[in-house]
Parts: sequence; structure tokens; C-alpha cells
Amino acid sequence: MTAVKQNIRHLGVEELAKYFETIGEKKFRTKQVHEWIWKRGAQSFEEMTDLSKELRLKMTEKFTMPALTVDATQFSSDGTVKSRFMTYDGHMIEGVLIPTEKRNTACVSSQIGCSLSCKFCATGTMERKRNLDYDEIYNQVVLLNQQSEKSFDKKLSNVVFMGMGEPLLNYKNVLKAIDRLIATDGMAMSPKRITVSTAGVSKMIKQLGDDRVRFNLALSLHAADDKKRNQIMPINETNNIAALVEALNYFYDKTKNDITLEYILFKDVNDSIEDAEALVKVYRQIPTHLVNVIEYNPIEGAKFTKPDEDATQRFTDYLAKNRVNVRVRRSRGKDIDAACGQLANKG
Repeated sequence: MTAVKQNIRHLGVEELAKYFETIGEKKFRTKQVHEWIWKRGAQSFEEMTDLSKELRLKMTEKFTMPALTVDATQFSSDGTVKSRFMTYDGHMIEGVLIPTEKRNTACVSSQIGCSLSCKFCATGTMERKRNLDYDEIYNQVVLLNQQSEKSFDKKLSNVVFMGMGEPLLNYKNVLKAIDRLIATDGMAMSPKRITVSTAGVSKMIKQLGDDRVRFNLALSLHAADDKKRNQIMPINETNNIAALVEALNYFYDKTKNDITLEYILFKDVNDSIEDAEALVKVYRQIPTHLVNVIEYNPIEGAKFTKPDEDATQRFTDYLAKNRVNVRVRRSRGKDIDAACGQLANKG
């Protein structure tokens, strides 16, 4: 029976050192290979060109190095780049590169599909196939960084977990991927430039607090009363607004990290002055630094529409008058289905 090969990316430094010791290789090989995997973003053993062919062959016989491959790339008229990546086992996920003058942001996925069925989100119509491993999440960022350097001559400055899937339902892999992103022997990113967005898993928000994470958190609120939120986000039935308010306060007490509220406006659903009033009440209960009002991006099969500019202005003016720090976030990549809520592996 053939032994199952181990994913070399899942080996720690000590395990890697032990392997090289057993095959009689010098100690410095550990650092060399570890750097190829994490710092230099190698996609295969063949890329490790300062290792002998013999050693690369030995490693190939012992380990696998499953990497994402770019299956398709689309370029938006606004500069946004959407990539569809294929995993080693044939699944598809999407990642988006969003360039601006000040920053280049990678929007990454954490699951293949999603189990939450939010009514306005294309990913929510897909079945959740599996969680992404931490090295697959990291690999997405590496590939998007390569695109950023190639297309814009600039490294990534920010990473947001706002792609396919619910990050807090893949908790360990997401945190492990972030650990690699911020590690000095990884991509050495600042945790303050990483944001994890959640539909609202209150238990895991508290866990983030207990784990004293250093990255920022965004809550996809989208309605400020339970009845409406239940209708558009079924997760609210088990994680209601009161539970989320408590969890976010707990998170902030433990970490003092920034919290953003995300609020997509839907015409005649959550865009009235009464809705704005309810949002002000929630805002005042949470140590949040910002409300992002997001324009809705249409998806197939959903009945929602975007309010006109006057309605959006009335809504945001009301928030601002009530001392809410509010910003309207214009969608990027709408023409290639790369905007908020549109990721669904369309051809």
C-alpha cells in the first residue's frame, strides 16, 4: 500500500528540520525551504531552484505541495481584477484585487461555497463544499499579490476576508492563515491592515476576543431590527442583534481593535428613516468606529433593488446628523460580478 504523502506546507519548522536530518541534509535547508514556501510564495518544488535536483526529487517523493492555479481572470473597467482559482481537488473559489491610489486590497475567500444562505448574496445560493485550508487561503493572497505587482507595480497593502464563505465558520484555518500573513517569515503584513468580515457568529466573535487577535472586525448587519434581519439573513434567528451587540462589546473590551458595521441598502426594505433610526440605536450600543453604507449589487434570483441616490442621501444624512461616522462605499467590479455579494464562480 502506497503511503499517503503529507502536504509540506502543513509541516512546522521543527518537523521540517527533523525530515532534513533523517535524510542527512544540512540544517540550513530548513530555513531555505521554509522561506520558499512562505516568504517567496513557491507554487511547486521545481521553483526551489537553489536546491539540487536530487533533493527536489526526494521531497516530491515524500511530500505534496498542493497549490491554487488561476483558472480565469477578469478585468473591470474600474481596474478591479477578479480571479477564479482552482484548488488541488478541482473546486473553484474567487478572489478579488481592488486597486486604489492609496492602497491595493485583496478580497479573499475562506470556504468553497457557503452555508448561511443570505438572501442578497450569490455565494449564499451555493452549497458549501468544504473549508479552505490555511495554506490555500495564504496561497490566494500570494497570487493576488503577484497580480498586484504585475498589473500595478505595487504590493498588496490590505487583506479583507469578504469573499466566499463565512470566515468564523472556518475559524482555525482563517486565524492560522492570518498568522502566516503577519509573520516576519511570511508576508510580514500589519494585522491592522487585515479585516475579517462576519455575518454574525456571536460565539466565535467572543472567541476572537479570548484569543486576543490583532486584526479588525467587520459585521455584516444590513438590518437593525431582528424581524427584518431574520428575513434577509437566516443566521439572525440564532444570533440576534442583542447577542451580536454583547459579543462585539466583549471583543472590543478584550482587543480594542476597530469594528466596522456593514449595511447594504435595499430599496423599500431597510432604507427608510425608521431603519436609519434603528441603526443609530444599534450603533450607540457598540464601540464601532464606522458604518459602511454599501450600494446593492444585483444577483440572479434575488428580488432586491438598489435605492435611488436621493434615498441613499436621506439615509446617510440622517445617520451623520445623529453623530454616526458614516461612509458610502461604492461598489467596484460590478461589470465582472466582482462586487460585494456577487461572487459565485460564474463563467
